[in-house]
Amino acid sequence: MSRILRSLSDYFRRLDKILWITLIAISTYGLLLVASASRGSTENYFSTQLLAIIVGYGGAIVLTLIDYRAIANYWYLVAGFSIFLIIYTLLFGTAATGNAGVNAKAWIILPGGVSFQPSELVKIGFMITFSKHLSAVKSRGLITHPLHVVLLGCHALIPVALVHFQGDDGAAIIFFCMFLAMSFAAGVQLRYFIGLIGAGLIAAPLAWEFVLRDYQKQRFINMMNPEADPLGEGLQQLQGKISIGSGRLWGQGLFQGPRVETNRVPLQHSDFIFSVAGEELGFVGCMLIIVLLFLLLIRLLYIARRSPDDTGTYLCFGFFAMIASQAIFNIGMCLSLLPVIGVTLPFFSAGGSSAACLYLGFGLVENVYMHRFESDKVHVQL
Repeated sequence: MSRILRSLSDYFRRLDKILWITLIAISTYGLLLVASASRGSTENYFSTQLLAIIVGYGGAIVLTLIDYRAIANYWYLVAGFSIFLIIYTLLFGTAATGNAGVNAKAWIILPGGVSFQPSELVKIGFMITFSKHLSAVKSRGLITHPLHVVLLGCHALIPVALVHFQGDDGAAIIFFCMFLAMSFAAGVQLRYFIGLIGAGLIAAPLAWEFVLRDYQKQRFINMMNPEADPLGEGLQQLQGKISIGSGRLWGQGLFQGPRVETNRVPLQHSDFIFSVAGEELGFVGCMLIIVLLFLLLIRLLYIARRSPDDTGTYLCFGFFAMIASQAIFNIGMCLSLLPVIGVTLPFFSAGGSSAACLYLGFGLVENVYMHRFESDKVHVQL
């Protein structure tokens, strides 16, 4: 018994308490908002979200018990499973209901009728495989070599292209942001990023003409003027802005928002959970979300700096990029500063797949912190 107690004591001593406290605060706040948003729906999003968080925390704890370098050593299994998941979803997946004009086959139905979005788990897989790839290239001094930079780009292009073919361009954008942040952290030269931006600007007219679907083009148009189509494509952003503005400074009170109760904002429990905070807790509630996420991001950078090796650093930057990009795009589309792209607000939006998988990413980052005093010369093999 004393041996078990010593092991538990050692485990808790090595944990990053600040990261845990920050994430628990975020989880609690997110659950309260989801519970309030559930008032306007026949679905019990709160129970699903609570179960996903419990499963996610459990998975995170399991991941902290396995050295992240041992997990990274099996990158090829992670890569194979990730590709299988996306291709399986592309062939046999289903589209989410409630999104008019969107035919993204991004979901699969698990036994028991539970829906799951594999791209959320693949994001965690990409953190692992791309970190291992970057670390291998960096250790050989080839991070600035054009051929290896191209190969890194091809690595990232696989999930970006596959989820695009599913019709889930929101996930494709997040994968791309993760690729950029992790590559930058590894020391890929600025000229490659400038070249990529230039190529993107040149390709933009072609993408508008041949890649974007009609509803996606309309979302860009309505972003600038949602009032032009208040009952169609502009409805969600217009109603979202009204709800946020109605809360003013302090809001109308948690569980007291009349617009939340009548479900005036489509998908207010997921993509537009920020509007629930705006209506019921006002500007203060919205700023609290931003501050909590900012504190989380700062802590992720701190852990990346304390990482014992490059793989751990890149894992932290991958998770940082995932959280930061999703938060920016989600809040931006809620404020009509960016088009609606179907990206959730991390740790706040209702969604079992997203919530559970985000905590797996948290588990990997916590794992890196727990090994912070080990030399970067250590190589773990199973």
